[in-house]
Amino acid sequence: MSRFNEAPADLTDHMLAELEEKLRYQFSDKPLLRRCMTHASAAPTRLESNERLEFLGDSILGAVVCEVLFARFPESPEGELTRIKSVVVSRDTCAEVFESLDLMPYLILGRGITVNRSIPRSVLATVFEALVGGIVLDGGYEAAKTFLVDVMDASITAAAESSTGVNFKSLLQQHTQKQFGATPTYKVQDEKGPDHSKCFCIAAVLNERIFTPAWGASKKAAEQRAAENALAELDDLNPPHPAE
Repeated sequence: MSRFNEAPADLTDHMLAELEEKLRYQFSDKPLLRRCMTHASAAPTRLESNERLEFLGDSILGAVVCEVLFARFPESPEGELTRIKSVVVSRDTCAEVFESLDLMPYLILGRGITVNRSIPRSVLATVFEALVGGIVLDGGYEAAKTFLVDVMDASITAAAESSTGVNFKSLLQQHTQKQFGATPTYKVQDEKGPDHSKCFCIAAVLNERIFTPAWGASKKAAEQRAAENALAELDDLNPPHPAE
């Protein structure tokens, strides 16, 4: 979850100008930009929220990333391109980019979310996709492509350079230090197998909370899976690697 101070009831012209500066894109249609930032919980009807824009933006995001990867990595096979794409277009990556652009103060949210003063990262990801949808409607495909190449270049490079696709331990550490001011540790819960071929069951630990442990063929692999479990549980999702 991501924390914030206070969600605006609406975006003033000054706030819209600030938002456009952070996006490095100027909307011709200002009401469209407002709708991009309006979660369904704050809209009079779902059609007046950003949900349809999210639907469009999700498709545009995938198309642009595919085009960029195809051009940037001419020697990579289809399987490798698919791996990189899955990381770049993931909810975690989209939420991370949203946070890096410092767009939290411009979210328009309903009281059902703001009363808890925390926002699921999945919400941030959907707003990012809605912005992509808004830009393609406002300025066309090339405008959306320019925006995405600009803001996602580092994510594409990191995904391409990572053999596992994403460093979940690094993501977890960044997230917990930012949100809780604490660094997670990892604790071996169990191990099995002969000395030359051990498997390890490891859990991520934050303060006194022990997250769902995960098995791995090495301590490094188990820690990565444990970190992924912790990230999911912090976002109120089921852990992807529950220890059997």
